Amino acid sequence: MAMVKSGADRQKCHERLRVLAQEAGKNVKEEGGVNDMIERVSRDEYFAPVKESIRDILDPSKFIGRCPEQVDKFVEEELRPALEKYREHLKIEAPNLNV
Repeated sequence: MAMVKSGADRQKCHERLRVLAQEAGKNVKEEGGVNDMIERVSRDEYFAPVKESIRDILDPSKFIGRCPEQVDKFVEEELRPALEKYREHLKIEAPNLNV
């Protein structure tokens, strides 16, 4: 999307990413190398408009949405009560779970 915002054609961008992904996949599967997809994108001149922001664009925290809140809610409303019910049989304290 950052490329499209910089004026690139979405389909051309997708195709370039597909080709780079296939190359990176071949490197891993056939040559035993590491997955160097991010480095390939960074080196590709087509992606020069976003080169400096690629790491920021791919920051995993930008893709998790409400996961932390959902996990906290599940732990408090489902997991802790379930563990508490069996604490006497397990002879342990309910663990302090932090996500």
